[in-house]
Amino acid sequence: MASPESLQLAAFYRRVEQDQKVRGLMRTDDGSFDAPFTDRILAENFLAIALFDENPGNRISPGTAPAPSVLRKWAGPVRIALRFGASVPQQARIQQEAQARQYAARLATVTGHPIAYTPARPENFTIYVVDEDERRTLLPELAQSVRGLDATTLETIAGLPRDVYCLVIAFSGPSQRTYSRAVAFIRSELPPASWRSCLHEEVAQGLGLPNDSPRARPSIFNDDEEFALLTRHDELLLAMLYDDRLTPGIAAPEAAPIVRRIAAELLGAGPV
Repeated sequence: MASPESLQLAAFYRRVEQDQKVRGLMRTDDGSFDAPFTDRILAENFLAIALFDENPGNRISPGTAPAPSVLRKWAGPVRIALRFGASVPQQARIQQEAQARQYAARLATVTGHPIAYTPARPENFTIYVVDEDERRTLLPELAQSVRGLDATTLETIAGLPRDVYCLVIAFSGPSQRTYSRAVAFIRSELPPASWRSCLHEEVAQGLGLPNDSPRARPSIFNDDEEFALLTRHDELLLAMLYDDRLTPGIAAPEAAPIVRRIAAELLGAGPV
């Protein structure tokens, strides 16, 4: 049975989502009719989103300034699985698994990288769908099973502020340049539209687009919440990320001319 705190959170998130929709936020279109972008804009947005990190070193500190980073992405196949807490009803599990499976297939097409929803263990990209109490109860298990989760990160996860709906932590391999494991949390108290928005953003971030930018539009990589789901702009960012010309570990100065070249090829140097 859900605790009073969890029930209050669920009511709060329903009110927030309703208010966002009334204000024209949480859009599910691709923004093509009112948010055109050029290859130059796409390249600038890629550099800001892929080569800066809002949570450097897996330190989850909402509101802190992004730090310069290097490009990271997955080298091997990405196997995504949802792991549900008891708070998630069976019908919601069926719907959310279907959304995750469809989204993983879309990401595989966009990136050309092997990405799939794989409910059978072991996965390497685990998304926990849990309520407030379940997330805290899960921490000892995570401390034992997920290498790289330090005490500070675990404390932050335990005390997640209510304005943080979801989060992802991706772990680099021995080279510190390629990802080999990711763990995400999505609050089960979220209403359906907000839940799906979290799925889209956290998985995309966990693939190697760790930052948000106030200039990115139309995009889910923007804290203004205007767009709820992955847009065509964001698909192009992912296609750029997994272009073989951008190697793991590359920094912004070296990456910039390559990024501009790829963006121009993708858009034909014209607005979209």
